[in-house]
Amino acid sequence: MKITITANEQQFDETAAWRIIAQLLEKPNAVIGLSTGQTTIGMHRIVSDIHSRYPFDVSRVTFFNVDELTNLPREYAGSCFTMIKTQLVGPLGIAEENFIMPPTLSDDFEAEARLFEERLAARGGADLQMLGIGSNGHIGINQPGTPFESETWVSPMDPDFEARVRRETQVPEHIVLGGLTRGIRNIMHTRKLVLVAKGAHKAEIIEKAILGPVTTDIPASVVQLHPNCEILLDAAAAGRIAGRIGARG
Repeated sequence: MKITITANEQQFDETAAWRIIAQLLEKPNAVIGLSTGQTTIGMHRIVSDIHSRYPFDVSRVTFFNVDELTNLPREYAGSCFTMIKTQLVGPLGIAEENFIMPPTLSDDFEAEARLFEERLAARGGADLQMLGIGSNGHIGINQPGTPFESETWVSPMDPDFEARVRRETQVPEHIVLGGLTRGIRNIMHTRKLVLVAKGAHKAEIIEKAILGPVTTDIPASVVQLHPNCEILLDAAAAGRIAGRIGARG
C-alpha cells in the first residue's frame, strides 16, 4: 500500500487527475471507475481541461461510477450519472455505449446489479477505481457493517445524506431511497485502487482506515489488503498520520 501526501488541495487535484490520465494513456481501452462528491470535482475538471488543450484518443475508454442513487430521477443534479456526464463524459466526448451506469429507476434492482457487473466483465473488468471514502468509512455506498464478501447490491443511504437528498428532491417518505453500489468484493477485484481524500474533516477516518485494524466497521480499511492500492491525500486529510508513515509522494 503506497501513501502519497500532497502539499495542498490544488496539488492533490492535479495528482489525482494525472492518475486518471496516466491510465487513459497507458491503455486505450481502459475501464475506469470513478466516484462523485466534493473530493473528485477538482480532479475531473483538470482531466477535462488537459484533454481539451492536448487532445488524446479516448474513443475506446469505458467509464463507470462505483455507485448510483436509486428511486430518483436520473436528471436529478445529484445523481451520479448526471455528475459524471457533466464533469467528464460530456467534456471528453465519451460515447454513450462506453459510459456504463445502472438506472436510477427500476422494478428489479437485483437484475440491474447483475447486468451492471456483466457489462463491466464483458469489457475485461475494471483497470482503475478512483475511490472516495465517507466520513464513516464507507466506500461506494457500502456502509459500516457491510460484509467484505458483498457483491454489487442496493445499500441503504447514510441517514444524513438521505435527509439532504429528500430535501433537494421532495421525494415522499414512503419511497425507499438507496444506492446501487459495487460490492466490496467487486471493488477489491479492481486491478488498481486509488483511495482519495482531502480536507481536515477526513483526517480521523483516514487514520482509522489506514492505520487501524481491517474491520467491516470501517469498510475502507479493507483496501489495506489490496495488492495494488495507493492512498492519495492532501496535507489536511493526512494530518493524523503524516508523522507515522514512511512513504510519501
